[in-house]
Amino acid sequence: MEPRAAELQRRVRATLGPFGFEVHPFQVGWYNALLPPAFQLPLPGPTLAFVVLSTPAMFDQALKPFLQSAHLQPLKDPVDQCVAYHLTNVQKSLPEQKVDIITDYDMHPNRRPKILAQTAAHVAGAAYYYQRQDVESDPWGNKKIAGVCIHPKYGGWFAIRGVVLLPGVEVPDLPPQSPTDCVPTQEGRIALLESFNFHWRDWTYRDVVAPVERYSEEQKAYFATPPSQRLHLLELLKDSPPDPLKYLGTGPKEIVDPKWRGGWVAPRRVATVPQGT
Repeated sequence: MEPRAAELQRRVRATLGPFGFEVHPFQVGWYNALLPPAFQLPLPGPTLAFVVLSTPAMFDQALKPFLQSAHLQPLKDPVDQCVAYHLTNVQKSLPEQKVDIITDYDMHPNRRPKILAQTAAHVAGAAYYYQRQDVESDPWGNKKIAGVCIHPKYGGWFAIRGVVLLPGVEVPDLPPQSPTDCVPTQEGRIALLESFNFHWRDWTYRDVVAPVERYSEEQKAYFATPPSQRLHLLELLKDSPPDPLKYLGTGPKEIVDPKWRGGWVAPRRVATVPQGT
């Protein structure tokens, strides 16, 4: 990779890494090659981009300090606001560079997602996107089956939060990174998709591979709580001992088209359940 691109990658990781985020580079062309024109990004193929994941550590290292800060305003989803805050800091850390940010929940006016986050994670080598098309003998008939990404270290205990695009930075020599196939057997893939689609409430799909870290009980309680009740829960979290606020500066779903069976459209969020992620 050219020195400028390597330096940009280092700075993005330095900005997000301490707060429980992972950053993985990819070329826009790798992403576009897997999607129909309506879902492609309008940038040259070699353009540098990063997919951003949150790990289990994000809850303590980013969300709880964010709640302790003065940045929390009336909102529907504190996690989304927290992630947006940290992604905005990426822009601040690269003042000389044009930076475009697309979060996993950003939509066009016609409700088409601006980014298919699971596809981005797959092409970046961050997590393997398992889909119905990865099963040779389809046992589900006419049922709709959503795909799910699995991380080689965290299994399903993570989320894809968005993509950072760097227009004007082209990296034609960036080597592609294939995602780790954590669930190589047909039986395992069927079990994973069954668990994710039909038994998501029991969390077991997240343990399809042995994770190095899971969500804490506090974090699980948050994501298992109906969204309408989370603000009350967060009021309780605010009373927790603060994490290092000195690192915070000042400042502030993906949809499946059921009619398109091209295979690379992702659900609203990676490793998600209807109530959270």
